Amino acid sequence: MQSTPNYLWELDDKLGQGATATVYKARNKKSGEEVAVKVFNNSSYLRPYEVQMREFEMLGKLNHINIVKLFAVEETGSTKQKVLIMEYCASGSLLSVLEEPENAFGLSESEFLIVVQCVVAGMNHLRENDIVHRDIKPGNIMRLIGEDGRSIYKLTDFGAARQLQDDEKFMSIYGTEEYLHPDMYERAVLKKCHQKAYGVTVDLWSIGVTFYHAACGSLPFIPFGGPRNNKEIMHRITTEKPQGAIAGVQRKERGPIEWIYDFPVNCRLSEGLKTQLKSILPNILEADQDKCWGFDQFFAETNNMLERMAIQVFSLPHARMLKIYLHHYNSVGIFMETVAKQTGVVSERQTYFCEGHPYPISPTWQVQHLSKTTEQYPLILVVCESEGPMGVAYKDPALDFPRFLHSVEVSVDCSVAKNVVSAVYQTLRVTQSLLTCQEFILRGTYWLIESLKAECSRIYEKKSAVMSYFNCLVSTENRNTRLYNALYKLTPDIREMQEQGEFHRKLQTINTALASCSLSSEKESMLGFMLLDASKDQDCIRVDTSISRMEQCLQKMQLIFKHFKERKKQPKLSHNEEQIHKLDKINLANLAKKVLTIFQDEVVQIYQAALSGHSGRMRTISEIQNHLGLLNEDLADCVRELRSFEESANRPINRLSQRMQQLCLVHSNHSPITSFHSPTQEDLTLRMLKLRDQMKSVSYELEKNNSIIER
Repeated sequence: MQSTPNYLWELDDKLGQGATATVYKARNKKSGEEVAVKVFNNSSYLRPYEVQMREFEMLGKLNHINIVKLFAVEETGSTKQKVLIMEYCASGSLLSVLEEPENAFGLSESEFLIVVQCVVAGMNHLRENDIVHRDIKPGNIMRLIGEDGRSIYKLTDFGAARQLQDDEKFMSIYGTEEYLHPDMYERAVLKKCHQKAYGVTVDLWSIGVTFYHAACGSLPFIPFGGPRNNKEIMHRITTEKPQGAIAGVQRKERGPIEWIYDFPVNCRLSEGLKTQLKSILPNILEADQDKCWGFDQFFAETNNMLERMAIQVFSLPHARMLKIYLHHYNSVGIFMETVAKQTGVVSERQTYFCEGHPYPISPTWQVQHLSKTTEQYPLILVVCESEGPMGVAYKDPALDFPRFLHSVEVSVDCSVAKNVVSAVYQTLRVTQSLLTCQEFILRGTYWLIESLKAECSRIYEKKSAVMSYFNCLVSTENRNTRLYNALYKLTPDIREMQEQGEFHRKLQTINTALASCSLSSEKESMLGFMLLDASKDQDCIRVDTSISRMEQCLQKMQLIFKHFKERKKQPKLSHNEEQIHKLDKINLANLAKKVLTIFQDEVVQIYQAALSGHSGRMRTISEIQNHLGLLNEDLADCVRELRSFEESANRPINRLSQRMQQLCLVHSNHSPITSFHSPTQEDLTLRMLKLRDQMKSVSYELEKNNSIIER
């Protein structure tokens, strides 16, 4: 048990160890509060006094949620060694998080964004105080869980930190070689003398390597045999990296370097976030300090990324989930353009559903006015494409399952077991993605079919209204013919009679066009059958047990892996322990094989069948949609023809009505001065008046017909 005047700790409670100090978990003697104490060893006192005091001075200036707090500086009672009393982060470091099998292929997107936000905020505080850290790495980023259950990451270990303004340089060497800037690596690791000075941007290189490690679960620059076993190639990779590349790997001994410009397929980040990162990482993973971004630009670009909101979209034609990152003030037009870049569906053709209903959007809206989306409730892009669905992009998990050696080597077996458990976690994630994809395929298809059925009903209603309009015009045209015939007996020279035959032929043509505007019963039956199939498939997904069976296997594998880690600490296994270890290896391999069998023989097979069925359904839906579109256009053409006919028919009626009024007016003006009244003349006058009234009635009916189609 060690102690200072106010704190005590046991030497077994070691949290970490470095070249100059060891960190333990300690408690306050009065309150019992848990803290971390950093105890310096004899090597630390060999450094110049100002270097020894630098960490105390640095921590004394800093006060930020993303910097580990310094509570006090005390001395041990016996040796009078300096001890830093600091904030205790119970959840370990970012490195310990990344070493968990669950995160072997990188952090989840939400956790990764928290890491970026915390590191950027902490570094911003350092630069505000003109401090360069010089040893940024996952092991020096501590984690604790906040009251809201979210992670909080904090920068720690300021033993290498010093005061340095943006335009100042330094010559001393500090840091961890995998995260070290190439210029510093050349001098510190390769022991090559040069006169290069280093600026504050060396921290940006370390941040870039850390971000890549957090995103992918592995280092960006890997020579054959590993960074510590092939140092010359390691330096060559970092210094020869072409512009735009974010990683480089040498897969064979003395083989070429493969430059990587994108994140691996099994990385857990969305394409939307990867796109944002690919514009940042190449500019901070820049060996030439003059070409590297400065901190001002780094903060501007990372904050620009962090301030964006994520809009979840499931593309039904492509059977793929998208995450669109935009600022809340961006227009919906920009959102649609971004969707177009990721899907190839141009903005003009994009239509969306939200919670089962068509969701019309306007390019002039702001993104913040769109409905809130989540992974469970995204917008669904429902445009029908002729190309087949792309589906979920994933790497076959079988490629990541390692094999155990026949011999018993506990350390090697433990490493292999970790990789096996990691591969099972990845298999589970891929399985979940495939099932989620199938669920949204069926959900979107169901909504789309229901929408098409509603569109069919609307077309029937529209056709019914147009037919009513047509019948009214036919009735009116028949009355007109009778009026013309009656008027012809009175005034045989009327030219309107010549137009009547043409009107009749027009109505016959429109009638033929209306008869062709019908949806076949076969297509309606298709919609019903597809709706029934979608409902059955949804029921199958609900009762799927693949994930639960995989999780049961994973629980057993985690227990075996735990035993492996315990045995690794032992200097040697007894005979019985060795036999148990062999059995555990067999059981672990069998469980892994079972998980792979479930994935390949059940999950993938069902998913491929679902994609194939979806492709066929989308082709059928596309045909029906096109057919409905043509019907709508044909009905619109019929409406235009009917309106044109009505206007044409109204003109002679109006002319005849005016002539009748003139004739009636002439006869009424002459009647008082006529000495006698001819019965024939009186009869003619009455018939003209009657015809005039009937024509007024017909004109009124024609005007009234316009309201039918509007309804």
